[in-house]
Amino acid sequence: MTEALKNHTFASLRIGDEASLTRTVGVNDISMVAALSGDVSPSSLEPVFAGASRGHSAAHGSWTAAMVAAVLGTRLPGPGTIQLEQSFRFLVPAMPGDTVTATVRVREKHDADRVVRLEAFCINQRGERVLEGSATVIAPETDMTLPAVPAPQAVLLPASRYTPFIDEARSLPPIRAAIVHPCSRAAILGAIEVRDEGLLEPLLIGPEARIRAAAAEAGVSLDGIDIEGTEHSHAAAARAVELAASRRVEVLVKGSLHSDELLGAVVARDSGLRTARRISHAYVMDVPAYGKPVIVTDAAINIAPTLDHKRDIAQNAIDLMHLLGVDQPRLAVLAAAETVNAAMPATLDAAALTVMAARGQITGGLVDGPLAFDNAISPEAAQTKGIASAVAGQADILLVPDLEAGNMLAKQLIYFAGATAAGLVLGARVPIVLTSRADPLSARIASAALAKLIVTRNVAQGVRT
Repeated sequence: MTEALKNHTFASLRIGDEASLTRTVGVNDISMVAALSGDVSPSSLEPVFAGASRGHSAAHGSWTAAMVAAVLGTRLPGPGTIQLEQSFRFLVPAMPGDTVTATVRVREKHDADRVVRLEAFCINQRGERVLEGSATVIAPETDMTLPAVPAPQAVLLPASRYTPFIDEARSLPPIRAAIVHPCSRAAILGAIEVRDEGLLEPLLIGPEARIRAAAAEAGVSLDGIDIEGTEHSHAAAARAVELAASRRVEVLVKGSLHSDELLGAVVARDSGLRTARRISHAYVMDVPAYGKPVIVTDAAINIAPTLDHKRDIAQNAIDLMHLLGVDQPRLAVLAAAETVNAAMPATLDAAALTVMAARGQITGGLVDGPLAFDNAISPEAAQTKGIASAVAGQADILLVPDLEAGNMLAKQLIYFAGATAAGLVLGARVPIVLTSRADPLSARIASAALAKLIVTRNVAQGVRT
């Protein structure tokens, strides 16, 4: 039960009285302060300016100053206090995951006007002073006890985190994409959408009569769009793969055929699209309540991946994050617990993947596991569990134990947390857009934009998969 708030009157205060409040800097705290204050300075939001050898942005000074105000208003002197002045020096940045304790201590009392001057300081979990200074208040005159009210739960709803990717993709020349078996209203509309957005130049592959019937049902014209007729969906998949292998198309987009039919053609021994990697699916998710984009993988292709499969799944996701501008992505290998348990195979795989990354078998990112979901994405949860990790609490990639877990996690984020999920298949020689009929337009556009960026950035870097 939450403790009631009881104040300290001016008469009861003594020199040296003090009170404290402790909080952990959350992933969203920095963005929340920026949204409320309008302070979007690089010193707070950009790691390169924030003393970011620790790898993330620093909390605004106003975050720690607000903690001092909270102590004054709720602890000492408490309810009824009128705050007049604060003066602070900010000494050390507070980072996500840091536990900060704010303390105020009575230094002076002025009887004539009930003014109290207090020393104020904040200390992090390493004993470093984050803030120091003073505060001046008018202390309450009468005793007051109030029921404690839980802090309001605020959820930051940022502009779409896909916007920079989509804007960049729109600015580039369209690339040729095979829309495989677009024989439904939704598939035809998807092809029209990505064309009209300036993202992809669609080539429709499938039975021509059915494609035209779907366009008529959707009420759209196919003028100016090339169609390559095939007998059926299996032939459409085979032809699309042939065109991709010969570089006549640079992206494959699933139409109204089953995913297995398209992917079976992609991974066939003689397809020309196989690489040394196993293919895997990545949901690049914009979760409003999380402070940055996050990848969930694999939630659509590998049903019960082995350790070797998970290594490839991890590397595919890390490489994608590099192309999206994250130099050293943090990959959390998820399990139901954060300790290794021989009875839980997912924890054994997680521990092995962590060691494999340390030995150079997975490159380009920080890998840690096993981590339960809360410890992977919440600095507070990781701090409570005493987990010392460069990944815990700030994961960029969530590698799930199997397809069922990944599918449930991704769908829960979409339907419960309002996330948007762009879906891509990685590990083949061309990116494959794998969207669902239930996906909103924003997800389909984002998926196409990300596929286009993969192609153009690989070409710019001289990478030919």
